Amino acid sequence: MKGGWTKKHQRHADRVKAVRAISAVLMLLAFFVNYAAQAQEPAKPASRAEATAIIANARRILAPNGVERLEKVRIGGIEQWVSIRGLDRRNPVLLLIHGGPGYVSIPMSWWFSRGWEEYFTVVQWDQRAAGKTYLLNDPSKIAPTLTPERMIADAEEMAAWARKQLGKDKIFVLGHSFGSFLGLQLAERHPEWLYAYIGVGQLIDGPESERRGWHFAMDSARREGNAGAIRALEAIAPYGDAGRTIPIKDIYAERKWVSYYGGVMAYRHDNSADSALAELSPDYSDQEIGHIWDGNKFATPYLLPEVVALNLTKTTKLAVPLILFEGRQDRTVNSDVASAWFDTVETPLKKLVWFEHSGHMPMTEEPGKFLLSLVLDARPIAEKAGDVAP
Repeated sequence: MKGGWTKKHQRHADRVKAVRAISAVLMLLAFFVNYAAQAQEPAKPASRAEATAIIANARRILAPNGVERLEKVRIGGIEQWVSIRGLDRRNPVLLLIHGGPGYVSIPMSWWFSRGWEEYFTVVQWDQRAAGKTYLLNDPSKIAPTLTPERMIADAEEMAAWARKQLGKDKIFVLGHSFGSFLGLQLAERHPEWLYAYIGVGQLIDGPESERRGWHFAMDSARREGNAGAIRALEAIAPYGDAGRTIPIKDIYAERKWVSYYGGVMAYRHDNSADSALAELSPDYSDQEIGHIWDGNKFATPYLLPEVVALNLTKTTKLAVPLILFEGRQDRTVNSDVASAWFDTVETPLKKLVWFEHSGHMPMTEEPGKFLLSLVLDARPIAEKAGDVAP
């Protein structure tokens, strides 16, 4: 009796073990099936739309007194895209004039200017024949207007519009590269509008800057033994001779090798680390981003040869404070040339800030120091005038 009960109990126990073992195998199988199904799903974000939505949400301005606008504005007789962003409208206005010609800043600003927006109301726009503005207008009608004077007039109109829209008598103007030419003209022509002019990659003596860029690239190529670069640079010599307009194809050839040897972005062979940021911009649709540099290609041949031929060293006095942000390794618009000019200029106040690990793009290359410099060196001018949020 006892032995029979034991055998029966043992058979029951064996069945229980078998069921449990089968259950464990099924559970393990289910886990692997589910894991495999998940592994086949694309990682998030799985599209540009999802990525830009994340960035747009992270940079949304929700403060009660904030401003976040992206709109078309009629400037210079045509529609131009304008962005206004800031955490508090009571802060001073900073008008950013992008470079190029046609190298827009709005699509990269999600990376470098979010911090600025806590201390300034940042206004920027895609200039005539640039970025989204290029896509709004018939190029055949815009082409005859691509002159330095028309671009200066647009900058003047844009500055006046920003002052009126945001209720400010004075603003800061920050000009980068080609935009530094336009910004300096604003400082000379309308000092009463400005708290200060901030030049980044400041264009002053175009021919001298071009000559130094060519020598920098050639010296670098020779040290490396780069026969292809040497041939390409020799083919455009003499480069930057006084009184001679440089053909656009020669400028492109020189820029290629200046960029390759770190004269645009320090320690890099090109500026793709900056331009690729545009791919994630929430301010541009997929269709727009696919044509983001069309305006740059279109406008550059019209404007760049004339602008790099300019010598602005005759400007030795400004009625507004002057602040220069210069990349120590900038060989595109040579920072040593800008520094030499800075020493000659009379202004009510001036400051030169060096970015030791930057070339021509310090706002992207050293964004932390760039923000700190704006807050410490520019904003106090507006603070003294009481034009800041409490």
